[in-house]
Amino acid sequence: MNRPAEKSTGQKAAYEKTLARVAPLLFVVLWSSGFIGTKAMVLNSEPFTGLTIRMALVVTVMAIIVAIVRPKWPNWREAGHSVVAGLLVHGLYLSGSSIAMAHAVPAGLSALVPGLQPILTSTLANRWLGERVTKLQWMGLVLGLGGVLLVLYTRSMVGELGWGYLGTVVALISITLGTLYQKRYCSQIDWRSGNLIQFFATGCMFAVGSAIFETQYVNWSREFILAQAWLVLMLSIGSIGLLYWLIRHSGATQVASLFYLVPAVTAVMAYLLFDEHVGWLGILGMAICAAGVFLVNKPQPKDEVEVSPGS
Repeated sequence: MNRPAEKSTGQKAAYEKTLARVAPLLFVVLWSSGFIGTKAMVLNSEPFTGLTIRMALVVTVMAIIVAIVRPKWPNWREAGHSVVAGLLVHGLYLSGSSIAMAHAVPAGLSALVPGLQPILTSTLANRWLGERVTKLQWMGLVLGLGGVLLVLYTRSMVGELGWGYLGTVVALISITLGTLYQKRYCSQIDWRSGNLIQFFATGCMFAVGSAIFETQYVNWSREFILAQAWLVLMLSIGSIGLLYWLIRHSGATQVASLFYLVPAVTAVMAYLLFDEHVGWLGILGMAICAAGVFLVNKPQPKDEVEVSPGS
């Protein structure tokens, strides 16, 4: 009598196990492609104006998804947490990265500085989330840092100083704090209704920035339209959904370690699309990054795992 239920449970477990294996790799590829798409966007529009258009499209798509699925809506307190998380993960992070590239900071460097997130996340996660970072994980984090630096060692680091480089630092801090905030306060919120709130709040922020600081110029080229389509569907919907799924099912340190792979994958994409050579040091750096992520995500013995307060 219970066989259909047992079969259904087994299929669900197998699906979740497969997703757990595929999701990190897919997330890294999608997140890395965002830097390529953002570069195409800022070549055809001002940063806040392009981001406003992107968020308007994202909100429209998410509103359709929410209308069809009808997920549970968060209460006012949870909605407030969603707004804060959205402004950090989407608002300030995308603003910093876009402004950096608009001020001639190379895409590789724009990916490198936020790619240092694992070190900052691990330091804060230990204190804020009660996650214990083991010696093996620290070794992986340091190894990944060395790999990131090798990947971009031979790449051009020229670019306008000032606002551009400040933008990359803002992106680093905001994505770090946003990931931790999402993990602590928004893990139980349905990702569809929660994301709709986050995207709407972020879109309002971008619209204000565009109205105050920009002329709202847009070159509606094929490159701009294709970049927006990719950023909306594959980044804001696809990669963000994966990021929040990973945050919900993994430790903050493990999720953050994936960002070590982003500069390397971005470098490969830049080589394929723009003929930017990686070099042997870059290839070595990619291998070191992969080794670092493996160490950080290696399953820990039960006696080394500590439960975070309040869980």
